[in-house]
Amino acid sequence: MTNVKDTAAKFVSAFNAHDKAALQAIHAENIKFEAPGGVRLEGKGAVTGYAMRWLNGFPDAKIIVGNQVECDSWLVQEFTLQGTQTAPLEGPAGMIPPTGKKVSSRAVSVGRYENGQIVEARLYFDQTELMTQLGLMPELVATGS
Repeated sequence: MTNVKDTAAKFVSAFNAHDKAALQAIHAENIKFEAPGGVRLEGKGAVTGYAMRWLNGFPDAKIIVGNQVECDSWLVQEFTLQGTQTAPLEGPAGMIPPTGKKVSSRAVSVGRYENGQIVEARLYFDQTELMTQLGLMPELVATGS
């Protein structure tokens, strides 16, 4: 049985290398995937396509993994996505033109792994934080009490 953390590390390496073929290989044929914005995908082609849309919009994108918690075939990872949006980004609400802005956005992924592949994944990130960093929303200001 393949180690869950090793498989997750292969995904991060493939993402950071912008290696579409390696990303496709690490996704199980019938992978199920969910992300903010009502994204629900099934199948390695669709899920790899989602990752590639991010990599196309942020050609210098990379993931930096922080904490990880493993339980049986499940792995939870806290990570930061860093990159500069220099190309259009296709999102659930439509196309976001290049902003030229750098982002450093924290996120959490919850994944289930089998036989060296990701079979199920959920991605959580703060859409408001990301849109603010891209300059598409005003910064929210906390008011004092």
